[in-house]
Amino acid sequence: MKLIGSLTSPYVRKTRVVLAEKKIDYDFELGSPWTPENQVSNVNPLGKIPVLVLDDSTVLFDSRVIVEYLDNVAPNNKLMPGANRERTEVKRWEALADGVCDAAALVFLEQKRPAEQQSSDWIARQHDKIVRSLAFMADELAENTWCMGTHFSLADVAVGCSLGYLLFRFPEIDWQAKHANLARLYDRLVRRPAFSETVPQA
Repeated sequence: MKLIGSLTSPYVRKTRVVLAEKKIDYDFELGSPWTPENQVSNVNPLGKIPVLVLDDSTVLFDSRVIVEYLDNVAPNNKLMPGANRERTEVKRWEALADGVCDAAALVFLEQKRPAEQQSSDWIARQHDKIVRSLAFMADELAENTWCMGTHFSLADVAVGCSLGYLLFRFPEIDWQAKHANLARLYDRLVRRPAFSETVPQA
């Protein structure tokens, strides 16, 4: 199989982390919807990354669909429980983490526009989403070792990638100082090769 994506996207990183945790071999092809030579829209009509191309040429997108497929296709190192309340909670963590990435990416793109075209209200609105979500994450995590309590799951993968993206694009948010338990979680995550080997690169 082949994964198409960039070295900066938190959604691509989430997919790469899952591939590594599941020990699935794949080819990685660099591709970004924001470059002049963009070919992503040729395989994903939405023009977004990541895109996973299976051996039978089936194309999967977006990251939530991809990681669920990967967790089901390989029985080892399960990252999601079966269809029950716990699975819903894992998916809720993923939705929250992806929402943080969505808001951060929107701010990043808005700030790339000419200064006179930028909307300070729009940026503030996205920033508020990030701040509220980080506080919610911290409250939900409490003193647990992992997002779901005692075991590592997709929830931790998603949250770790969102926190890493904030460090990469918006270090001034300084979530580590505000939320010590999230900082401890991230420190545990980056000791895993799947995380340390996929740190965002400009």
